[in-house]
Amino acid sequence: MATPSPRRSPDVRRAALGAATCAALLTLTACSATGGATPDATPGGAGSVTLVTHESFALSEGLLEQFEEDSGLDVQVVQQADSGALVNQLVLTKDAPLGDLVYGIDNAFASRALDEGVVVASELTAPAATDAAAYAVPGDDAGALTAIDFGDVCLNVDTAWFAEQGVPEPTTLDSLLDPAYRDLVVVPDPVTSSPGLAFLLASVGAFGEEGWVDYWAGLRDNGLKVADGWTEAYYTDFTAGGGDGPRPVVVSYASSPPFTVPEGGDAPTTRALLDTCFRQVEYAGVLAGAANPEGAARLLDFLLSDEVQADVPASMYMYPVSSAVELPDDWTRWAPLADAPFDVAPADIATHRERWLTQWSDTVIG
Repeated sequence: MATPSPRRSPDVRRAALGAATCAALLTLTACSATGGATPDATPGGAGSVTLVTHESFALSEGLLEQFEEDSGLDVQVVQQADSGALVNQLVLTKDAPLGDLVYGIDNAFASRALDEGVVVASELTAPAATDAAAYAVPGDDAGALTAIDFGDVCLNVDTAWFAEQGVPEPTTLDSLLDPAYRDLVVVPDPVTSSPGLAFLLASVGAFGEEGWVDYWAGLRDNGLKVADGWTEAYYTDFTAGGGDGPRPVVVSYASSPPFTVPEGGDAPTTRALLDTCFRQVEYAGVLAGAANPEGAARLLDFLLSDEVQADVPASMYMYPVSSAVELPDDWTRWAPLADAPFDVAPADIATHRERWLTQWSDTVIG
C-alpha cells in the first residue's frame, strides 16, 4: 500500500471509498455522485436482491460478481450515511423497505433496530454463523441481527513524537487528565462521528453514570480539541496523520497502527492504547417486508463466507467474526485487539444515547 491509511470510519470513508466503491459496483448498479444507488435501481426487482448499507461498505473487486454468477441474483447496493443515519432511514421506511438485506447496523444502534422491528430472523447455513452467535445482541432471541465484523475504537498515540519529546506515553483514559498531556489530545465529535460516539461510550463504560461527565470536564480543562469527524482529527490534527498536526493523541482504531509503517520500514510509528477501547460490532439482517427474503438470506450467508470474511480486514478494516480465516500478517503483529474493552449494554445505549450526547455537548462544547 503506497499511502498508509488507518481504519476508515463510517463518518469519513466516503472520500476514501466513494470512487472505488462505484467502480467496483459499476456492473451491479449505477452509483450516484454521493455513492448511493440511483433511483432506477429498483429494490426487489425480478431476480435481484438489494443490500442497504452505510457508505463505507466495500469488498474487493470480483467478490460480488462471483456471488451473482453463483446465485443467479443481481445485487443492487443502496448506500446511506453512517450507522446512525442508516438505522434512522430504516425506521422511517419500514413500511416500504429500501431493500432486502441491511448491513452496517452497529451495537450503538442495534437495540433501536430491534425495538422498531426493521429486521427479521432468517435461516443461515454458513459455518461462520456459529462464530457470529458469540456477538449476538442481548435480547435478540430470534437472531434477527447477525454479526459480520467487529473492531476496537481506541486512543492512538504517535510513539515517535513522544520519544522525540522525552514525554512518557499515556496508557489509560485517566492518563489524559495529567497536565503533562495538556493540549495534546484530539477526538472526533460524538454527535457527528461514529468513532467519536464509540469513544464516548468507552468513557461511560469506564466511569459509569456517576463519573463520565466529570471525566470529559477534566479533558476539556486539560486542553482537549474536538474535531468534526475522524478524518479531520486524524489527518489534520494528529501528528502522525500526514498533515503535520500538533496533537500526538487521537481517537482511532486498534487496526490503525499497521498502516503507519513507513515505506521501507519494519514497525509502525503509532500505537493503539488497548486499555482505552470500546468494541464496535457490525451486524446484518433481513429487512422486514423484504421483496426477496430468500435472496436476502442467501446474501447474508455470502457475507459470512470464508471469501468475504477473509476480505474484511483489507476492504473494511475490521476484524472478521469467522474463526476459520487468517488475519493479515501485519494485523497479527501490529493490530491486536483489546483484552477487556469497555462495555455498555445495548439496551442502556438505546435508552440513554440522546441524553448522553446532550450532556456531552453541554459539558464539552457549552
